[in-house]
Amino acid sequence: MNKEFTERLLALHYVYPKSLQKLLPLLAEDPDLSKLERKTPYELMMLLNIQMDQAAKLKASYQQSLTFPLSETYRKHKILPISYQHPLYPGSLLELFDPPAILYAKGEAALLEEPKKVAIIGSRKASSYSQKALQKIVPPLVEHGFVIVSGLARGADAMAHQKAIDLGGRTIAVTGSGFLHPYPKENAALNHIIEEKHLVLTEYPPYMEPRKWNFPMRNRIISGLSRGIIVTEALVKSGTLSTIEHALDHGKDIFAVPGDIGSPLSEGPHKLILEGAKPVWNGWQVLEEYQQMTAEKR
Repeated sequence: MNKEFTERLLALHYVYPKSLQKLLPLLAEDPDLSKLERKTPYELMMLLNIQMDQAAKLKASYQQSLTFPLSETYRKHKILPISYQHPLYPGSLLELFDPPAILYAKGEAALLEEPKKVAIIGSRKASSYSQKALQKIVPPLVEHGFVIVSGLARGADAMAHQKAIDLGGRTIAVTGSGFLHPYPKENAALNHIIEEKHLVLTEYPPYMEPRKWNFPMRNRIISGLSRGIIVTEALVKSGTLSTIEHALDHGKDIFAVPGDIGSPLSEGPHKLILEGAKPVWNGWQVLEEYQQMTAEKR
């Protein structure tokens, strides 16, 4: 990797934290960003498809951010920026329509190289039923070396991370805010454990606060990292099912936990099963499915 290019990309992303798809026209015209500082606001407006006043502000902000010791600051705070050209950047994310330009990582970044990753997601209002389901699903997955990926939200996400940790497994949390603004506050202790001993990822620079629209964006990364996705409980209209839409677009395996027909939180998984998701109620079923797939490919 070109160190100068990385510094310029970090400076640009700090003031313009957009996905790689948004930056591609600029990168196609200026692959190492060496001419970016000299570009006129008009050129930036045309390349990035933004308003002229935005382009003028971006140029000024970028020039200022070039003077910030970003790499040094990130190192000090144990944040590893992983650009789309970094050897640790997961190739599966480049298959997304809009891959992250940079992933900011805290913790054990080598977990990104693990081939066996499965996401477990569900409702923020998950009931004790999700907890029961995870007691059956997570142990076999952890025993067979699967890394559990989720979104560190309250409810099912937090349950999945915690279960993996309790069993001595490994987990990756993908968040919708920068590292200076961990969210939600009630998961602060869990977040700290994952940062220290596992891996927390975000595509947002450290100063970025959680915003409603960040979370659907975060969901595509959860899906992109994972071989398959397991849904415990979810309403039919929910962020959980938006993750599944990303997963289906990229040919991921979908597993859903059947639930109580009287619970609205069972409606999401039941709809997925109706549409072809594999019903599962223990982790062995997930493992069997993967063994079968591996055998079929031989």
